[in-house]
Amino acid sequence: MRKSNVALLQLCSGDNIRANLAQIEQQIKQLQPHVKLVMTPENALLFADTPVYYKNSETEGSGPLQDAIREMAIRYGVWILIGSMPLVSKDDPNRLTASSLLFDDQGELKARYDKLHMFDVDVADSHGHYRESDTYDYGKHITVVDTPVGRLGMTICYDLRFPGLFQALRAQGAELISIPAAFTRVTGEAHWEILLRARAIENQCWVLAPAQVGRHGATRRTWGHTMAIDPWGTIVGLNADTVEGIKVHVDTSGMQKLREQMPVMQHNRFQPMLINPQTKSE
Repeated sequence: MRKSNVALLQLCSGDNIRANLAQIEQQIKQLQPHVKLVMTPENALLFADTPVYYKNSETEGSGPLQDAIREMAIRYGVWILIGSMPLVSKDDPNRLTASSLLFDDQGELKARYDKLHMFDVDVADSHGHYRESDTYDYGKHITVVDTPVGRLGMTICYDLRFPGLFQALRAQGAELISIPAAFTRVTGEAHWEILLRARAIENQCWVLAPAQVGRHGATRRTWGHTMAIDPWGTIVGLNADTVEGIKVHVDTSGMQKLREQMPVMQHNRFQPMLINPQTKSE
């Protein structure tokens, strides 16, 4: 049972890495003290186009972007989740993965999750066509890791629409699920809150969803609405459209009782298929 403060950052990231890092550090400063875990949105360190992602991609565990976050984690004594950044694919050095990385307060990389579901859709906005699979390889594993706040299952943005993934994370012991996102303004307004609350209720987990907000280049607009939702589906933290973080008190002490009173996992007659689970315990 853990009771801890989590900081969810709401960013407006772009193609200026130095400015993105400064934005992250400023929000961490504003939300300290007494924060155990900081979560950033998808594309937190770089929100650009494919050539820029390739130019700034890194291998796991090394590179200036990861070094900057490692140093920040040590400086402020917090765990930091980078919602996503471009890493070189483990399967093909000529391809990338959209990867979420978790660093502990000593700067050690504790977990990596590569986005499983690619956002290859057409949206009625000024950008129009989104084809993530042109840039990124599909992830092949789920990731669940122990943190000071609780056992964390990791996802990224479009994964939110695939409930089987969340059931698999719950089956691996997840108490919290991170959903760093850069939802479009159109899809976010229609579906963001509904899907977040559904995933929390279905799996009786905390859902922690830091988001991008605002304009990113000429055509990209994101919805924002960073949220924290408890296992009953109650919104306990929300930032609609401001570029600033929120601090949320996460309490998992009542989770087991809720799960015993409504044992949905035991009642589920369609058990989730696990996708090569990658679990880590500290």
